[in-house]
Amino acid sequence: MTARLADIAAHAGVSEATVSRVLNGRPGVSSATRETVLAALDVLGYERPVRLRQRSAGLVGLITPELENPIFPAFAQVIAQALTRQGYTPVLATQTPGGSTEDELTEMLVERGVAGIVFVSGLHADTSADPQRYERLRGQGVPFVLINGFCPEVRAPFVSPDDRAAMRLAVTHLTSLGHRSIGLALGPRRFVPVQRKTEGFLRAVEERIGLSSGDAERLVEHSLFTVEGGQAAASALLDRGCTAVVCAGDMMALGAIRAARERGARVPTDVSVIGFDDSPLIAFTDPPLTTVRQPVQAMGQAAVRALLEEIEGTPAPHSEFVFLPELVVRGSTAAAPSSSGRSERHDDPPGG
Repeated sequence: MTARLADIAAHAGVSEATVSRVLNGRPGVSSATRETVLAALDVLGYERPVRLRQRSAGLVGLITPELENPIFPAFAQVIAQALTRQGYTPVLATQTPGGSTEDELTEMLVERGVAGIVFVSGLHADTSADPQRYERLRGQGVPFVLINGFCPEVRAPFVSPDDRAAMRLAVTHLTSLGHRSIGLALGPRRFVPVQRKTEGFLRAVEERIGLSSGDAERLVEHSLFTVEGGQAAASALLDRGCTAVVCAGDMMALGAIRAARERGARVPTDVSVIGFDDSPLIAFTDPPLTTVRQPVQAMGQAAVRALLEEIEGTPAPHSEFVFLPELVVRGSTAAAPSSSGRSERHDDPPGG
């Protein structure tokens, strides 16, 4: 497709002469303006001239556990864009049930000579997994960065959201609406983010409602990070009299809404639901989901910066970079139902 200077100039907000200078590789254009013009070229669907195509500085692997949960494609997009801007070529490797394992994908990427690897929610987040696999990778001279999940035995940069703060935000919001019986639905206990969310939830419930940790633990239900897992966990929590459910993922939250509706409860009139991630399109659910936003953009960019420092021989500190989440209030939370309006078939939890 032949690029029309007028279209590109209008989209980029610059003159046609500036567009011409960029497309012909002439001097006199700032790097910021050049990037704006190239972005307009990409958005409008025009092919870049050969002279303007970046040469790859090398391959960088990105390993995710799946792509069905929209938070992982969101991370992949941010990381891939950041790598491409620095001249690297991202290679996405995704695990599938019955398919390649993380170790097999890592081996495949190493064999292809990648300059580094970014792991998102990998085995580093699983406390039952052997962390020595990462030390072996380091021994092969491959730099890597790990997102979501911290292991003190692994010498590498980690990037995480503040899971404890996320639960504090959720519980504070719900108690401000009058909820006193709040449940937590999350994934298997062995994962570091699950353990941190549980700690944050128990502390927040104790501070805001006055429940002891023993009583509050009855309001924690472990399941799977899926819609079905959220439905099962929320159903158990609703049976215990919860008027609100905090979920460890947006997909689980959609399952919690389904569980409430199956028993004839309305969201948010009868049951409030909060998710975690703020996945793409989650604002358009029915009702629009209140959720704790994981700062994907900042986390992904930080991971790429840390990895490139490792690749360039000036390694980042082998510690954890923790990012604060943000509560996004939408339509799935509301004031707690009055005690007279609650179903008599549910028993109040201890201290509720």
